[in-house]
Amino acid sequence: MTDPTLLVLTSLAEGDKHGYAMMEDIQRFADVRLGPGTLYGAITRLEQRGWIRPVASEDRRQPYAITGAGREYLEEELGRMNRVAKAAAQRLKPA
Repeated sequence: MTDPTLLVLTSLAEGDKHGYAMMEDIQRFADVRLGPGTLYGAITRLEQRGWIRPVASEDRRQPYAITGAGREYLEEELGRMNRVAKAAAQRLKPA
């Protein structure tokens, strides 16, 4: 899985994070290194869709949180991915 949308939502499903913390988390759980442009482009799109929101912070880094709509989207996408993975596994079995 390398879709930045799903990677960011998955990272935030664990709790609020700022950009660098998301990059590090995604590297750990998905072995994917998102560049800053890719990450912040995804953050902008996710915020515009209402799937994440900025969280108040006194730090200079801006943390984000997943919203209910973002969590719902992530759950739907994971369901679709599971169906595809099951179909692929079934079709890869020897005849």
